[in-house]
Amino acid sequence: MSDPIAIREEVRRRYAESARAAAEGSGSCCGPSLYDQNVSADGRAVFGSGLYAGEDTGPAGVAVDASLGCGVPTAVADLAAGETVLDLGAGAGGDVLISARRVGPTGRAIGLDMTQEMLDLARRNAAEAGVTNVEFLHGYLEEIPLPDASVDVVISNCVINLAADKGAVLAEAARVTRSGGRFAVSDVIADEDMDEATRADVAAYTGCIAGALTEQQYRDALTSNGWSEVEIRYTHAVHEHAQAAIVRAVRA
Repeated sequence: MSDPIAIREEVRRRYAESARAAAEGSGSCCGPSLYDQNVSADGRAVFGSGLYAGEDTGPAGVAVDASLGCGVPTAVADLAAGETVLDLGAGAGGDVLISARRVGPTGRAIGLDMTQEMLDLARRNAAEAGVTNVEFLHGYLEEIPLPDASVDVVISNCVINLAADKGAVLAEAARVTRSGGRFAVSDVIADEDMDEATRADVAAYTGCIAGALTEQQYRDALTSNGWSEVEIRYTHAVHEHAQAAIVRAVRA
């Protein structure tokens, strides 16, 4: 599938289903085309809340339980009191609520998502957790509804790989980030030899695999769209042709 609008709608539909399942108390992993469960054959967490084991999630616990991500970006974002954090593809709001706690009452955590069902779930989770320094916005990663240079840190958890135009996403992230600000995301990186059948599989696309960039493509996309000091560190396999990774950069 190469039509950006069709890709966006398929991703939205799939994640709306996940939001409804989470609201009803039954979560799902990033995509059933990857693994039938959120763990690998040897029992290691691959997607979802299991990756947060040992992390201090505070009042975000319920939201984290609905995580569909492939990592823990808040663990490497080096958040500080008073900062403004933007989470691209905030989902149920777990990383936003963790961020809100770390930046404190003088800071702000913003979650952006295109799926209304996810936004409804995130707002409910924030209200139940009693967290007030948060905001959840409806919009697209390619068209972030925020002013220029308005955030200090951009995080994301296994969502940028789902965007049809990743260059536009990274350029928009750079636009809204102040000079010297940080990019710290968990994402899926494709192997250089990923086969075309996997890339063409729409189910895999909404499961975080087919839309993934290779490491060199990711580095090039970041540096050509306003980011410097790029660091990519692999964390675990999510597929025979892809790895989860922490991707960090600095706003040039």
